[in-house]
Amino acid sequence: MTGTATDPGRRLINEDRVYVDAEAGVFLVVDGLGGHAAGERAAQTAVEVIARELRSHNGSPEQRIRHSIAAANNEIYRLSQQEPECNGMGCVLTLAVLGEHTVTVGHVGDSRMYLIWNGAVRKLTSDHSPVGEREDQGEVTEAQAMLDPRRNEIFRDVGSQPHDPDDKDFVEVKALPFQSSAALLMCTDGLSDALASADIAAIVETYDGDPDRVARALVNEAKARGSADNVSVIFVPGPEFNGAQARGRHAITRMRRGRRPWRRAAGRLFWVAIGIVIGVLLWSVAQRFAV
Repeated sequence: MTGTATDPGRRLINEDRVYVDAEAGVFLVVDGLGGHAAGERAAQTAVEVIARELRSHNGSPEQRIRHSIAAANNEIYRLSQQEPECNGMGCVLTLAVLGEHTVTVGHVGDSRMYLIWNGAVRKLTSDHSPVGEREDQGEVTEAQAMLDPRRNEIFRDVGSQPHDPDDKDFVEVKALPFQSSAALLMCTDGLSDALASADIAAIVETYDGDPDRVARALVNEAKARGSADNVSVIFVPGPEFNGAQARGRHAITRMRRGRRPWRRAAGRLFWVAIGIVIGVLLWSVAQRFAV
């Protein structure tokens, strides 16, 4: 099961796009570059090209990811050169291909992917922006980065210039283990600019079996906190992922089950003690009559 939600926020046009092919294990979130011409066209082109190329291209997950993002990049660039109304358009994106025990992530720009597991949250992608780079290097805190007026400046994008799949400093690819008890959260910066990672994890931890509810709750909270951008989310819980309340219930159940052998042992000792006391009393009575 997968939850998705997208909202224009305070903007008139939603330049974000989300794409999910759960059967193939493909998840994609795209953010058309705000303030640029036809950002929504760039985002939609990226979705269409990447979905098509992933279906038709063979190879490892990394090869397929690099190939499909490069194909989308070059198509967006071609359109921007041929159609005046598309000049300057582009996007940023995060693409995940989920295997049986691994997730391979392809990433360009400042959209994000988080891993939530056992109550902890970890950002899997690096922000390709000056402020995001300083945050990743520990020069500024997450809170300081969220307030920086330059936080939306990026130095990598999809569509502004031609690229080959293996071009250096284009697509960042990571392959990571993914446990069935973990969850993935992909989002555009409309969410991460409004909610810190701990806030995101807290909402994800309310998961009760309805992933769409979690996705909508994240978007609604970002809007409530004043996000001025489009907000989009893909939430992918593993088959054994449980929210904090469910984990608490399971822990209590395990504790109760764990006490049962001790209860049985205590019961046996109690009856052994009773038997000894009765035996002593009978022996005392027998001794008196013997005298």
